[in-house]
Amino acid sequence: MTQVSFEDFEKVEIHVGKIIKVEEFPKAKKPAYKLWIDFGDLGIKKSSAQITKLYQPTELINKLILAVTNFPPRKIADFISEVLVLGVVLDDGQVVLIQPDRDVSVGKKIS
Repeated sequence: MTQVSFEDFEKVEIHVGKIIKVEEFPKAKKPAYKLWIDFGDLGIKKSSAQITKLYQPTELINKLILAVTNFPPRKIADFISEVLVLGVVLDDGQVVLIQPDRDVSVGKKIS
């Protein structure tokens, strides 16, 4: 495992967001959803997330998540993904979302 310095970690912006819209994403190479996430003062950002096996679109609405917000945008098929939603990848490849264990304000930075 490559070690990183604390200064490297400080460069990564991780914020709390709330999923406000979900759409199926049939053009993605692997099954995914298009997500629109409210980050408060940072605005609404889009993300493609491969979380279709464990989550239904309706249960994702209003769910708090954590996401890296300062990666460059990435084009996935015909969609621009602006943030990286964080999750735990299980042995079978399914992804479990990482989320705060309390109700916190959207946009708060993780430190």
